[in-house]
Amino acid sequence: MTERTILHSDMNNFFASVECRLNPSLKGHPVAVCGDPERRHGIVLAKSYEAKRYGVKTGEALWEAMEKCPDLVCVAPHYDKYEEYSKAAREIYAGYTDLVESYGMDECWLDITASRRLFGDGETIANGIREKIKRELGVTVSVGVSFNKVFAKLGSDMKKPDATTVIDREHFKSVVWPLPVGELLYVGRATTEKLVRYGITTIGALAATPPETLRLLFGKNGDMLRTFANGLDVSPVSNIAAKSLIKSVSCGNTSPRDLVTLRDVETALLPLCSTVSSRLRKYGFLCETVQLYIRDFELHGMVRQKKLPRPGRTSSEIFKTALELFKENHTSGKPVRSLSVSASNLVYKEEIQLSLDPVIMREQRREMAECAVDRINERFGKGAVVRGVYLADPELTSLHIHSGVEHIMPGLMNM
Repeated sequence: MTERTILHSDMNNFFASVECRLNPSLKGHPVAVCGDPERRHGIVLAKSYEAKRYGVKTGEALWEAMEKCPDLVCVAPHYDKYEEYSKAAREIYAGYTDLVESYGMDECWLDITASRRLFGDGETIANGIREKIKRELGVTVSVGVSFNKVFAKLGSDMKKPDATTVIDREHFKSVVWPLPVGELLYVGRATTEKLVRYGITTIGALAATPPETLRLLFGKNGDMLRTFANGLDVSPVSNIAAKSLIKSVSCGNTSPRDLVTLRDVETALLPLCSTVSSRLRKYGFLCETVQLYIRDFELHGMVRQKKLPRPGRTSSEIFKTALELFKENHTSGKPVRSLSVSASNLVYKEEIQLSLDPVIMREQRREMAECAVDRINERFGKGAVVRGVYLADPELTSLHIHSGVEHIMPGLMNM
């Protein structure tokens, strides 16, 4: 059987790199892409390597980043431009293979097994891709080359920026096994902490752990982790022409003020649900599960989810479920700092059978109205048509019109 060659291409500091490309005067300066600090959107979404040298981290509060780097240049995100660059990169990948699988906006796997006769071995192709993206897009990528997706992803993380790392079958144990266990794909913070408590601190230690021990700790996911650590991942790279592997669509915002009353929460929650609903229609999905993330003013977070009675995507369905989750789970009474709504367990619209059920028919009529609003806002700009309730508290609801962070998660699982 022919040994597979898999690449994982990761666009370095993607948001910040695009901003520097759009505004060359930013080059060489410590740059952070973030929201508006005046509206308490002070979270670092991305940073340049110059900012990284000061210790600036993605996800930290802007005031913390500014303490580390007083000269930090803060720029607002331009998601439309990021999507343009992401699409252009995928077009470059498609010149080498049709087996391209997106992993977020800035990362892709490529199966180039059948392309080696035309373009050379994995390292040669990886270097060619790096040079072409640098030349045509003006940004850099790091590429991992391996015999499976997990190790290709690991390789792209090992050397940054603008580097190619090869992890072959013959040498993977000496390269991969000494690494911290948290470096392995799908081993998140909670999983890492649990493994470390049991003395499993490296990928090699994970590979050597008896399967029954991992099953006891993680259920069936324990088998998957052991498989990945031993280099036995055989998951395929999807075809670029296949339907997207988007797993969830979400929208979240930090409120410009603390949400104290239930009315505040409802006012802030509805625009998020409307945005998720609109994005589901954009991508052609219905969702079976709604998830709500709540963070209070002490920065304590909570995630809860609930299944819908039937797959749906209207803002009323999503809002009703999200509000139920809030009422059932946020019992501390503490003011809320931020909310995020996510739709998951997605199914394609055409896979749902038509129904004469009055409840379903009512939701279908609502969806027709929301589709009309989508078309108007697409043609005349976001906010051309908004709900009347938004006018009751513009401070909270204007975020829906002017911003909103979109997350499209194609990952296989969250651990």
